[in-house]
Amino acid sequence: MFRRFLVLVAVAGLLGLPALVGHRGTAAAATQPHRIVSLSPTATESLFAIGAGSQVIAVDDQSDYPKQAPRTKLSGFTPNVEAIASYKPDLVVISFNPKGLADALAKVGIRVVQQPPATTLGQAYAQIRQLGALTGHADAAKALAARMQKQIAAIVAARKSKGNGRTVYTELDPTFFSATSKTFIGRIYQLFGLRNIADAADKTGSGYPQLSAEYVIEQNPDLIVLADTVCCGQTAATVAARPGWTDIRAVRTGSVIRLNDSIASRWGPRLVQLVQAVGRALARLDS
Repeated sequence: MFRRFLVLVAVAGLLGLPALVGHRGTAAAATQPHRIVSLSPTATESLFAIGAGSQVIAVDDQSDYPKQAPRTKLSGFTPNVEAIASYKPDLVVISFNPKGLADALAKVGIRVVQQPPATTLGQAYAQIRQLGALTGHADAAKALAARMQKQIAAIVAARKSKGNGRTVYTELDPTFFSATSKTFIGRIYQLFGLRNIADAADKTGSGYPQLSAEYVIEQNPDLIVLADTVCCGQTAATVAARPGWTDIRAVRTGSVIRLNDSIASRWGPRLVQLVQAVGRALARLDS
């Protein structure tokens, strides 16, 4: 799944997709939707967080939060237009646009909004506000974005002095795929002044280089963020059991963060939890 995600992200970057893509289809843009299909796990979380959950009739197979989301076998990676249309949606929200999905849905009169992976906090907040405006929950969406912004700013202000100059390694799977400062999660680290060990290893500029165990050991990061806890069962204990990893500073000091994979890969309301996790880990350093 992660390798397929990398390909889609790379294609999105090559196509120069904007942060927000407007409405498509025959329905008027001002019409408030009541039968929403979300093929974006991030959008699913945002829709429920702003109070639009009752308008959502189906979500894709990766939308595992919140629990009450009507999860189906629909795919945002390999979508089936007929299967999507069978739900008779008046709005479909997508992150990716494989095989011209948006145009295919528009041809059958289905309105589509594409919200590609955010690259900045500003884009993440803008997507939440856009969903609010589309669904009739503009005030709730604005309040949510403002609350997130305030919470994140407070956490960063309290912990940035601990992060300045420290190094971080993000593990996306046990084969050592990582994320650089060009990625959304990488930019979160930059807020704290952290230096990302993956940056120097990204020779292709993809933002997601595959490192090696030897490289991570050599870089000796102060902080390790595990984003492969659900998919691959990685823990501080499994990391410490790897040959040579007990000498890494992060392992010695207990600065190994276990993140739910979905929190680490989405840019919606639970983004605050990601920032909180980094802040808590930094608070423990030198304590």
